[in-house]
Formats: sequence, structure tokens, C-alpha cells
Amino acid sequence: MQVRVARVGKAHGLRGEVTVQVHTDAPAERFVPGRQFSTRPASAGPLTLASVRQHRDTVLLAFEEVPDRTAAEQLRGTQLYVETEALEAAGEGWYEDELVGLVAVTPAGGRLGTVSALETRPAQDLLVLALDDGGEARIPFVEQLVPEVDVEGGRVVVDPPQGLLELDREENGEEG
Repeated sequence: MQVRVARVGKAHGLRGEVTVQVHTDAPAERFVPGRQFSTRPASAGPLTLASVRQHRDTVLLAFEEVPDRTAAEQLRGTQLYVETEALEAAGEGWYEDELVGLVAVTPAGGRLGTVSALETRPAQDLLVLALDDGGEARIPFVEQLVPEVDVEGGRVVVDPPQGLLELDREENGEEG
């Protein structure tokens, strides 16, 4: 399966760099020199990343196959994709279809509920839990709060701070 990680914007400078609109939560891990991207349209690629740098608030990429500004301008609008196998081999990320249905337990092994969704947000992904008591909770999907994901074992360990599991109820006017 392929996952979109960026869309190419305009050319930047004369040496073939392009701006990109990032569609990944971990650009430092996705944009590594030597990584190969498939493209849409397919005729634009594949592209091999030569360099990456930050210019103000913009990510700039250069590709081995793009020697100059003229070639860079032709990439505008191109979508960049990576194979999920490549991400998994590098230990990068989880996908919603892998997580939904996993049993959520505390570090001590107490059952909380099951994972019902993964909400991808610009700042932070949220793991959505269908709690066993009928409620729903959104947990920031960070290692401090979700220290273990065991897909093969069918569980995810969740270590929420006190009160986090009740936040969705309070926002919806429910009592916990």
C-alpha cells in the first residue's frame, strides 16, 4: 500500500529545489536523502531524494532526477508517495487499519476498551477508544501516553493522566 507524504509546490531557486506541502506527521523521518518516492502522475517519477532543508516555514526538497529549475517547475502538483513496507522497515508510524479493534489496557493490564479510530490531526494524532463503560476517549498518540502497540498480540497499552478519559464526556455534557 502507498501513503501520500507530500504534494510538490513551486520551484525554488535555480538548482532544482521545490517547495512541498507536507502530508505526514514525521517529515524528518520521511524525507531522508536516498529515499525513493513514487509519484502521481506516475510519469513524474520515481524520484530519489537528494536533499531536504527548511527555508523559513517551508520544506524544500531536491531530487537526483531534477537538475534545474525548468525540470522542477514541471513537478508542480505532483503527489509523492512511499510504500508502507518502507515505512514499517524504518519503524515509522501506525495505520488506522492496524489499530482499530486492538484492546486498550492500562500498564497494569486493566482493560479500558478497544481502539475505534485514529484521528489524524495537523498537530497530533489521536487514538480514539470505545471505553468498556460506554464512553469514548481521545488519547494523544504519543509514546508517553501510548507506550506500547502490540498488533500481533491484539493490544495497545494506554497510560493516561488522571482525568483524560473523562474529557470527552465533560465536553459533551455527560457525567462520568
